[in-house]
Amino acid sequence: MPRANRRRRDDVPLERSRALSGAPARQTYAGRDWLVRAVAGTATDRAYRCPGCEQDLPAGIPHVVVWPADGVGGIDDRRHWHTQCWSARDRRRPHGPVR
Repeated sequence: MPRANRRRRDDVPLERSRALSGAPARQTYAGRDWLVRAVAGTATDRAYRCPGCEQDLPAGIPHVVVWPADGVGGIDDRRHWHTQCWSARDRRRPHGPVR
């Protein structure tokens, strides 16, 4: 049975957002690589607009955040998608800007 009392190294700071949401996955869409991270509903406190369906993502619902994997751009290049819309991205065209 594994030990339950392992100590965290004090010299490595804990990143709360990373610990709660996990590491991003690399996926392909529209001929580019994107980093995709799942966001828990409890981690959001504002609404977004999904570029896949152009419907609102109300605060408090789980969704995915997608941004270019090539490192070009900044925080404005992140897009918040419904999880189902991102899963169906190859079967339909987005209505909003993908960049």
